[in-house]
Parts: sequence; structure tokens; C-alpha cells
Amino acid sequence: MKRCEQQEGLCTLFIRHTSASLLIQENYDDSARVDLENWMNRLVPENDPLYTHTLEGADDMPAHIKSALTATQLSIPFRDGALMLGTWQGIYLWEHRHYCGQREVVVHL
Repeated sequence: MKRCEQQEGLCTLFIRHTSASLLIQENYDDSARVDLENWMNRLVPENDPLYTHTLEGADDMPAHIKSALTATQLSIPFRDGALMLGTWQGIYLWEHRHYCGQREVVVHL
């Protein structure tokens, strides 16, 4: 990746998919990620009889709902060439499908 010469500004991240999302969250203790995943799976279970969009399997519609409830775009300020995240913050690409292909994230400064 080419280094950005811009030292201050706003970094926008955008995921080009409807069944994954971007998230800024605790990045110190992995149990926070596990708890978020478990909570979301309880909130949006697979095999709900109300789903009609099931063409690609039991995780198809739940993945779209999870993506709609989270974010497909993040904006993070940067200064001195570094993202201004908090001490414990990390950026996650949250995959909502069991099996997926390659994911693309667009970065704009």
C-alpha cells in the first residue's frame, strides 16, 4: 500500500458488501468480540420462519439484517499520519456469513 503524504484529515472506510460490516470496538480483550458475536446471533437467529430470502442458505438473510444493524462505513480522523483511535479501539471487518468470498474495503482520505 502506498503511504499517504497527507498528515491530517479524515479517513473513510466503506465495505462494498451487504453481508459484512465495519465496526470500531474494544481491541484489548478478545472476549468482547466473542460476546458481541454471541449477542448478535441471539438477536438475529438463523432459520427464522419469517425469512423469505434464503436462496444462499440459512445465514443469508441474517447476514443482511446484521449488516443493516451495524455499519458499512466508518469515518476516522487522522493526524500526523496515524488514525486517532482510542487506546482500546480497533477496526473490525465483521463477517456475517459462515463462508464468504473475498471482501473489498474502499479507503478514502
